[in-house]
Amino acid sequence: METAKEASPVYFSDLRTKQGKGLLDKLGKLAVQAGLQKINFQRKLVALKVHFGEPGNLAYLRPNYLAVLVKLVREGGGAPFLTDCSTLYSGRRTNAVDHLQAAEENGFNRLAVGCNVIIGDGLKGTEYRQIPLHLPHCEAPKIGSAIVDADVLISVTHFKGHEMTGFGGALKNLGMGCGSRGGKLEMHSASKPRIVEKNCTACMVCIRACAHDALRLNKDRKAEIQYDRCVGCGQCVALCRFNAAQVLWDESAEVACQKVAEYALAAVHGKPHFHFSFLLDISPNCDCWDLNDRPIVSDLGFLASADPVALDRAGVDLVNQASPLLDSALSEAGWKDGEDKFTALHPKTRWQACLDHAERIGLGRQRYQLVKVG
Repeated sequence: METAKEASPVYFSDLRTKQGKGLLDKLGKLAVQAGLQKINFQRKLVALKVHFGEPGNLAYLRPNYLAVLVKLVREGGGAPFLTDCSTLYSGRRTNAVDHLQAAEENGFNRLAVGCNVIIGDGLKGTEYRQIPLHLPHCEAPKIGSAIVDADVLISVTHFKGHEMTGFGGALKNLGMGCGSRGGKLEMHSASKPRIVEKNCTACMVCIRACAHDALRLNKDRKAEIQYDRCVGCGQCVALCRFNAAQVLWDESAEVACQKVAEYALAAVHGKPHFHFSFLLDISPNCDCWDLNDRPIVSDLGFLASADPVALDRAGVDLVNQASPLLDSALSEAGWKDGEDKFTALHPKTRWQACLDHAERIGLGRQRYQLVKVG
């Protein structure tokens, strides 16, 4: 933790409660003291970016927490909605119909949270806007249209381990979470898609949808990519219902993390933004899994900041300072006292690269001052 003038304030509330002052009250107080209401919400469309959780996973955030933030936005005159973009992998959230059903099953509905759910990148994950920031890895990140069109963006993150980025914090929620399916392809892969012929049914959906005429049927009536025309937009991966158009998972851990940082910058570009991180049920893997393992440390509290980089740095530090639950995945990973817990869990990841790059491109700073809210 830093206390220098240049440090970003990160507000922290623990989980101790007393009569008349429950966790939802503490979250509301944290949001107010951290400065959420300093944002002008009047007549603004406000996107609250959250992971709805893959059905079967029980570590995702409770909708009750979102309801507190939705209420504050409404009191400020804003029009809030919850949002997330479709997943690249095959699961219950690969298109808007299934994604909305999954959100409903996990309690994210108008009755529970006080606003609607809108899937950020449309029915099939193909509705996005390119944000031309000319960054080192991503020339123009592909961000879900509903998120780009929102006037204000608030990220609400369940902090946990992650098998690609080491941990899943605000930057992961913003970067990978706000990217369209084609954007997720760009972050995951340095190559263009491939066709697995045995899965192809010659339905020609990918051929008709390709804006670059890069697909055709070969002599065996299987889709074939003409790589001299392919631009790697990921449209075929997004649209294929038979898992014939696939991602080549060939990105290095460091570059993938840096791409996530660039997409996070694109997600908040040109609009007010604010960020919450919930250090609860800190599971070793992402909420994209249809199950969740025992937490690696005990529940720690809530964090809030206008700086998502400082927020993530504070989250990492708090988890690494916490006593481990040694009957968790940390034991199996061979974790030793004083070792970084997230690297121990996922030794091939490079989470520091994401924070370093995010700071380098101007998204925020890692130096922070922890401000405790009672």
